[in-house]
Amino acid sequence: MTHIATTHAGSLPRPADLTDMLVRRDHGERVEDIDARVSDAVLDMVRRQLDAGLTVVNDGEASKINYSTYVTERLDGFGGESGEGRYLPDAWEDFPDFFRSMPEIDLARPACIGPVRHRGLDAARADIANLQAALAATGAEESFMTAASPGVIEGYLENQHYATHEEYIWALADAMKPEYDAIHAAGLLLQLDCPDLAARPADGATHLEALDHATRDIPPERMRLHLCWGNYEGPHHDDVPLADLIERVLAARPAALSFEAANPRHAHEWRVFEDVALPDGTVLIPGVIDTTTNYIEHPQLVADRIVRYARLVGPERVIAGTDCGFATIANHLLVDPAIAWAKLAVLRDGADLAERELARVCA
Repeated sequence: MTHIATTHAGSLPRPADLTDMLVRRDHGERVEDIDARVSDAVLDMVRRQLDAGLTVVNDGEASKINYSTYVTERLDGFGGESGEGRYLPDAWEDFPDFFRSMPEIDLARPACIGPVRHRGLDAARADIANLQAALAATGAEESFMTAASPGVIEGYLENQHYATHEEYIWALADAMKPEYDAIHAAGLLLQLDCPDLAARPADGATHLEALDHATRDIPPERMRLHLCWGNYEGPHHDDVPLADLIERVLAARPAALSFEAANPRHAHEWRVFEDVALPDGTVLIPGVIDTTTNYIEHPQLVADRIVRYARLVGPERVIAGTDCGFATIANHLLVDPAIAWAKLAVLRDGADLAERELARVCA
């Protein structure tokens, strides 16, 4: 019987006390005992992922306040404050009252005010050690670790130093390369978070060129690229279609593509793969669970979504995933933590149903 592996896109709900610690540290406070608390949280998160039936697990981004701005704790060259950022949805102009009603996000966002350089790998190595210890304690076999792409960093942390956007992107690529390499060297899959590719597609070629340069020493099969259109519950009516992005992202070095495929704006885009041939070795990780609502998907719906992709590209090239993270900003949750874990368990239930249906088709 074909086995459908299951995974998720990266961030998981942190314990409330750890979230408080991360917020305080994000605002410049020295927080005692946070390292030990992160280590304990990673072990618990890995256990819970395995209990939910996930195949490829991670550290839940337990040490990070946010999937992109965490880099200011690891890179020199940041200070002051960024402007609104390049990822303010264009839909703001169409639905201003809705966006004004959204809760304000408590997140430090300094700007680039000097040369960007990696200040050392202590933080990355601590993340790696925590995950490796959890893997050893639980027996988990497959794991990944997320890292911000140069493009997403550029989008959230405003450039106030470099003469051009391109100079900033390439500086970020060089600065992030040591972290990417360290994750790979530790035997973990590297997931590169790239929402910039959908948010600002005009910059996509430059961003991917820089990303490919930064990952040049990592085999494609040891990398995943995560593509999304902003992990928030909103109109999304002006999202760039996947069809307009797919050829570019499939040409990038990472051999696995994680992308939104469950929410109401992008669930229909499985049809893109009726016309697009995957490069040799490419694996799809479609989101079959939405990460912005508290609905718990029915296992049959999850199975149907998996089977669609499996029939188009082959079951061996499909891993069932989530649209995005459940806690991309640690203190800004859209889904109740208990419900998030329940949704992940349904992911496995749906994959089991899909396996049985695919077995019947192939019999």
